[in-house]
Amino acid sequence: MELRRALEADAALTCVVGAGGKKTTLYELAGRLERAVLTATVRIPIFDRQVAAVRVTEEPVAALEGNDDLEWPLGLVPAREREDRYLGYDPAVVDRIAAVPDVDCILVKADGARTRLLKAPAEHEPQLPDSVETVIAIASVDAVGRPLADDVVHRPERVSAVTGRHIGEPIEPADIATMLTSPEGGLKAVPASATYVPLLNMVDDAADRSVARDIAATVLDRSANTHDRVRRVVLTSMIADQPLVDMLE
Repeated sequence: MELRRALEADAALTCVVGAGGKKTTLYELAGRLERAVLTATVRIPIFDRQVAAVRVTEEPVAALEGNDDLEWPLGLVPAREREDRYLGYDPAVVDRIAAVPDVDCILVKADGARTRLLKAPAEHEPQLPDSVETVIAIASVDAVGRPLADDVVHRPERVSAVTGRHIGEPIEPADIATMLTSPEGGLKAVPASATYVPLLNMVDDAADRSVARDIAATVLDRSANTHDRVRRVVLTSMIADQPLVDMLE
């Protein structure tokens, strides 16, 4: 199966949240989808080299409608905040972008993680448009065995509150499964109508794959016994030529 289909990113509007590979996942998907727009509802690092073109505009719908000169995948952002990053649109603006008929897929960075491997959302996160159809929640298997601390986890105190793991203790596979199945983790604010796909990234060797499969099995089991929101868990290595490593259903 192709990565985009495994992640159900063929949807009109897909948001990516979590930590440990959000941007690389977005860039990989943008290159695999037809007539795709890459944007954000939060700050996003400069990504001009990852798409065919970036348009900086406060009127994104006008920039898209009736324009035959667009290059795909196209980046859309409202402003450049500073040298190394752009601002994101209000979620309602992304809803309007998704309604433009000339665009097939919208890919949205919908929260931040400061390059950490695991995270819990803040009160104001995620910033999901109302019309979101697929939410991909990312966590890195590379977090397993590392301490629950600031240099590994974004908002470790929140992760601690959700998992029961104390600050400074080694992160266990079950902790990652908890974050991916909790309504205070990856599932936070995900509409009931949206498809939810957990993604375990940095599955770069056989040992990683074994850990990731254990996490995925726990995610599927917990989901089946609680909210039943998870139909599959996708394993990836974004440094590989073929990023899709495995998929458990």
